[in-house]
Amino acid sequence: MAKIYTCEQDERIIDSIRDRGLAVKTKPKWVVLRLALANSLKNPEEPEEDLDNIADKIHGSEYSYAQVSGSGQEKDYTDVYRAMLSVYHNMDLFSDDDTFRILLQRHIRRGLKEFRTSWLESHDFHEYLYQEFLSDMKEDIIEDIEQDKNIEKALLEIGVSGKVESILKGPRITRYMVLLNHANDLDKLKKGLEKLSFVLGLKQMGVFLKFSETPKLIGIDIPRWPSTWKNVAADKIKEWIQVHGENFNLPICAGVSVEGEPFVFDLTVTPHIFVAGTTGSGKSVCLHSMILSLLYNQSMNDLKLCLIDPKRVEFSYYEKLSNLYGEKVVYDHDRALNVLLELIEELELREKKLSDSGVRDISEYRNIPTIVENFPRIVVIIEEVADLLMQAKSIKEPLIRLAQKGRASGIHLILATQRPDSETFSGLLRSNIPSRIALTVQKSSESKIILDETGAEKLSGNGDMLLKIIGENVKRIHGLNIQLADIKACLSSTRRK
Repeated sequence: MAKIYTCEQDERIIDSIRDRGLAVKTKPKWVVLRLALANSLKNPEEPEEDLDNIADKIHGSEYSYAQVSGSGQEKDYTDVYRAMLSVYHNMDLFSDDDTFRILLQRHIRRGLKEFRTSWLESHDFHEYLYQEFLSDMKEDIIEDIEQDKNIEKALLEIGVSGKVESILKGPRITRYMVLLNHANDLDKLKKGLEKLSFVLGLKQMGVFLKFSETPKLIGIDIPRWPSTWKNVAADKIKEWIQVHGENFNLPICAGVSVEGEPFVFDLTVTPHIFVAGTTGSGKSVCLHSMILSLLYNQSMNDLKLCLIDPKRVEFSYYEKLSNLYGEKVVYDHDRALNVLLELIEELELREKKLSDSGVRDISEYRNIPTIVENFPRIVVIIEEVADLLMQAKSIKEPLIRLAQKGRASGIHLILATQRPDSETFSGLLRSNIPSRIALTVQKSSESKIILDETGAEKLSGNGDMLLKIIGENVKRIHGLNIQLADIKACLSSTRRK
């Protein structure tokens, strides 16, 4: 009987998906092979012939048709697979067993390769499958042809009368521009948002308002169910920061607006950021988006990244970056404290240089024609600051010092946590880090800690965030869909060790 062969790398990802992704070690491996086949068939380009070459069969494995397609079993999908591949390759595979086996193996191996490059073990595999296979399926759960009438009826139930003037569909949100009949309906609308959400069957997903410049015209942002979301890929980060951040010192793309437009801000203006959200809210992906933005836009001589990851999970991909501050990712809390103290010394050195040169900040210093030395901007990113402070409370002091005085010297902080409490983010840290990003949290009190206002508890998760930049109103942003392949693509385009 013909067999499907895999190599050692294939077997590693199979085991990883079965043991960690599906979290069922007793599940047979051929389940992963079937998922890999489906993953490959999504790609309209035919798999490469190179996938036929398996140099390390000894360390790989072999699978019979009985395992892969259920041949001869009660649930036999062999003819279904033949039909799918026949349509895909535009050939008759019912009478050509050899070609069928070759193509089936190519697709399975390509699907495994794509799993290997696009799924992060630290991320939920079931959510990954949902986004990859089902996110483009359109379900008319909330919206249909008469939805504008449904919105008007729902508004009447909370005592608000108005007419839908226009509809804007964003990646996750549909914005209904409603012309209110009476100005006093606005207060009723504000107070009735929770009831409106209930009437529309949105469960815990919140309804947000967007004010316009037109009298009595208000935007009502209605969240859609995840099955109707349009994922925003990360492959345009480089283009977006070049176009929208042309005049920024450290442009960062946090994601896209409710309308689907890229949102880019300048880290040197913020000048530090506190990022918080519960597990699964998209916090780590948000950090990756910031890192990729910085790497794509800055030369190795103009930027140093100080990456601190006490969880030892998210930042390991950047180990070989040539512009890492201290030449490696920091995992240990003792090393983290030493690095932060070194940054204080760097801060003081730069302050003296700026003072001696009679300039206010590093931007002015760089413009002095006689200056030879280069002070690169340093961005300190801590993946879980709460864990770090729990292990070494003395770390808070250098963090506060850097937050207070780092801006002028070109040292910026991005502090992230999944536990936004008053102990982690309090006092001098709060006053010196006015720019915040709140992803989904469990309680309104956590939203207040992050943003000084509620709202984050009503977000829809998976990168949905409220972003508060100093001097601006809170904006709702949807994070990008960053995969391991995007990180690898960025790293391959930047110079490494």
